[in-house]
Amino acid sequence: MSADTFQRVCALADLVEDTPHRVEVDGTPVAVVRTEGEVFAVNDICSHANVSLSEGEVEDCQIECWLHGSSFDLRTGKPSGLPATRPIPVYHVKIEGEGPAAAVLVSLTQES
Repeated sequence: MSADTFQRVCALADLVEDTPHRVEVDGTPVAVVRTEGEVFAVNDICSHANVSLSEGEVEDCQIECWLHGSSFDLRTGKPSGLPATRPIPVYHVKIEGEGPAAAVLVSLTQES
């Protein structure tokens, strides 16, 4: 069983509520989103079309692909409607420290 390897991606203060923030973790594009009092991290590439989800909008704990309108649940990665039918990867997030300077860390390790 391998342990999660977390990497610092930004400060909590860098995240604007309901506005996706694009980062890279070991060459993988990741959209980090602060919404509803939590921080989520998902793969930044839409499973339907090769476009950046971080350019879309966030509402009701979902991130919308700006190109065709598919939305993905930030908790599960599951699409909520067509044209996307495949989920996107969801990554582990943890916050270290307190206040705006707290570090946001993301792990690309997937649960089996």
